[in-house]
Formats: sequence, C-alpha cells, structure tokens
Amino acid sequence: MEQETIVKRLEQKGIKATANRILVYRELAGANRPLSLADMEQRQLSLDKSSIFRVLTLFLEHDVVHSFTDGRGILHYELCGSSGVCSHSDGHLHFYCESCHQSFCLEDVALPDIELPTGFLPHSVSFVIKGECPQCHYHGHH
Repeated sequence: MEQETIVKRLEQKGIKATANRILVYRELAGANRPLSLADMEQRQLSLDKSSIFRVLTLFLEHDVVHSFTDGRGILHYELCGSSGVCSHSDGHLHFYCESCHQSFCLEDVALPDIELPTGFLPHSVSFVIKGECPQCHYHGHH
C-alpha cells in the first residue's frame, strides 16, 4: 500500500501519520487476515512489542482497526473498512481455526439482524465461530 494512501487514511481518522503508525498500518493492510500482537511481533517489524501495542491501542481508539478475541481469548486486529467515522455496522463474522490457530474474516457471510432491548446501545459487534479451516479440514491435520 502506498504511503500517501496510508497517511490520508490516518488523517481521515484524525491521527497524525508517524513512521511507526505507517509501519503497523502497512503490515495489517498487507496481511489480509486479522493479526494478533504476537503475529505482528513475529513479522519482525523494526518496533518493539510495546511500541506496536501503543500504535494498535491508538488505532482502536480512532476506529482505524477493529479488534475481536479469537478462540483462545487473544485479541486480533484488522483494519476498519470505512474511511472517516466508522458506523460499526461493518461488523462481520470471524472464524477461528482450532488446528492452525489462524483467524479469518468472513465478510461475505450475512450477519443476523439483532433486535436489542430498548436502552441498549451497541458499539461493536463481533461473532467468532470456532472450528477447522478448509485447509486443515481437507489435509486432515488433526
């Protein structure tokens, strides 16, 4: 992803683009699947864990990323699809593979409309389905 694009996206979200932030954004954009802090660390970014975490926390506060917990309760981060203010209506299903421990976004699967009782105001929606991804299932990695 071009640096200009990243800078523009961050500015749309009200964040100043620093080298660290651009680095983390680019990593998430290139991964095309949700990443955990440990995943980010393993990708050998030139940042230490606490720097990566600070950037991710800032990104969360400004809706640059969404987070959800996988089957083990580990937070995963993915870029928010909407530019500017996020409506959180782009919530989608996540699938967690219990064999290879990867998380996947299932953006094409329709989420059910949930009618909440009066007075409940949702800020984000997260669905995680646990099981086996096609790769593990077909290759019989049990």
